[in-house]
Amino acid sequence: IIATPGRLLHVLVEMNQSLKAIQYVVFDEADRLFEMGFAEQLKEILHRVPESRQTLLFSATLPKTLVAFARAGLSDPALIRLDVETKLSAQLKMSFLSCRSDSKPAMLLYLLRSVIDAKAQTVVFAATKHHVEYLHALLTKCGISSTYIYSSLDQTARKIHVAKFRQGQVMVMIVTDLAARGIDIPLLDNVINYNFPAKPKLFVHRVGRVARAGRTGSAYSLVSSDELAHLVDLHVFLGRPLKPVPSGKAVEDEDGYYGDVPQHLIDDHADELIAAHKESVDLQNMKRVSENAYKQYIRSRPTPAVESVKRAKQLEKDGVILGLHPIFNDAGDGSEEERLKMLSALRNYKASSTIFEVNATAKKQAHLIMKQKRDLHEHIVSTARQRKAELVHEEPTTAARVPDSDNEDDLQDFFSNGAKDRSQPQAKKEKKKKATQQTQDGDHYLPYRPADFQSESGYSIGGGFNSEISGAVLDFTGDDEQNMRSLSHVRKWDRKRKRFVGGSGDSKVKKVKTESGNWIPASYKSNVYPCEIFFITERCIEREIYILALSTAFISQRVSGS
Repeated sequence: IIATPGRLLHVLVEMNQSLKAIQYVVFDEADRLFEMGFAEQLKEILHRVPESRQTLLFSATLPKTLVAFARAGLSDPALIRLDVETKLSAQLKMSFLSCRSDSKPAMLLYLLRSVIDAKAQTVVFAATKHHVEYLHALLTKCGISSTYIYSSLDQTARKIHVAKFRQGQVMVMIVTDLAARGIDIPLLDNVINYNFPAKPKLFVHRVGRVARAGRTGSAYSLVSSDELAHLVDLHVFLGRPLKPVPSGKAVEDEDGYYGDVPQHLIDDHADELIAAHKESVDLQNMKRVSENAYKQYIRSRPTPAVESVKRAKQLEKDGVILGLHPIFNDAGDGSEEERLKMLSALRNYKASSTIFEVNATAKKQAHLIMKQKRDLHEHIVSTARQRKAELVHEEPTTAARVPDSDNEDDLQDFFSNGAKDRSQPQAKKEKKKKATQQTQDGDHYLPYRPADFQSESGYSIGGGFNSEISGAVLDFTGDDEQNMRSLSHVRKWDRKRKRFVGGSGDSKVKKVKTESGNWIPASYKSNVYPCEIFFITERCIEREIYILALSTAFISQRVSGS
């Protein structure tokens, strides 16, 4: 039996069916099932199957709520969990490229033509279905064959497009997050995040499709200025430091660096894109529609953490100048570094004299006041400049993992066979702790949250059904306006009030008690199946003909919808 939990329980309750012959129960995407409020349905289904069955729960990202899974009726469970540090495959190479939003199409063309092998399969993730259609038309105009998928695409067209990509007829597929769920591409080589994901967990879902089974893979992310906070949020979740490429220094390792893009490469492809748009009115209209759709997408996009926003603003405030990303080492001609240095000098230029000292003489009062101020605060200004320069040229330190021993012990106690701890020893800290941290007693100090709080909070779900169902939609932000605004505009007809009311409120729902003692909505038991009606006729033999006629009329009314 392959079914969704809610529909399966509905049929079981209506038909009074038994599941005593079931030997295996498999929950795929287990975290999503519990996240979307199917806990009571799963508990009721597990109660109906024999205790001798084997239960398997699969999920790409497993939170610590495995304890709640174990309490759902499992006996002698075994935990098979990857090391928390290795959320991403070791064979995966990530590259974060800084570029403006209007430069992303040109950068996408360069990646597909010059960086990625033409025979390697690549999936491009876009924000909305309008971006998917626009990028597909743009790549086709530029001579790159591609296929596309989004949520509202016809099912037949969806199968055709997926088959083309899996059979190797087309090497580029453009998708949205909603449409990509459930598509299995076994030998995927590259992933391009045209729009950076708003949730760290969503990033893991995207790039987790590559570098499987010992194969190498690459993930290229185009990061604009409004997505920098989400990039910081991702690194906090992964427990890795954000590694900006230092300006003026050559970096050989490509993995994990956040660098700039050569402007001359963007200009070369931008000219081609301008010519393509002039020749095609459809491209112009699609571009305008995608820009409007992106405005709607930003409104429904989940906001990053407050700490990540502060760090992103601090990077801009400190004047961190990004160097060229290592993947462009062969593409540069030497002039790009000079251009970056000149722009850095213009950006950091500050006049040595103030407005009060322009055309000043010794007799002017303003000149005397500024002279006294310089003598008084010169050492403070110089110290601040020196500290800022040290922050800019500071090398990123390796993030050390401090496991939460108490929570890990509690988690392992529920399982008979736990995964071995493969965590590496903590990296030595290069700097001394601050004075405020030295006052903490190492034996008796209790932190207010665990050390892996940021990591586990990205995997956690929590909250009630109404809050989590809206959060689930935002996790995979809708690829069209209808999906983005569906929750806030859903209304249904109230037969008692004789009017339309909001369908997502906390309205009272009548419930019935099942055999296991759980309370489920009364809509699961509506007696619409004929078997219940004919069961009555067996107990009423004397009036069998009369009740049979009534039941036939009742069935005809139910079928006709009256």
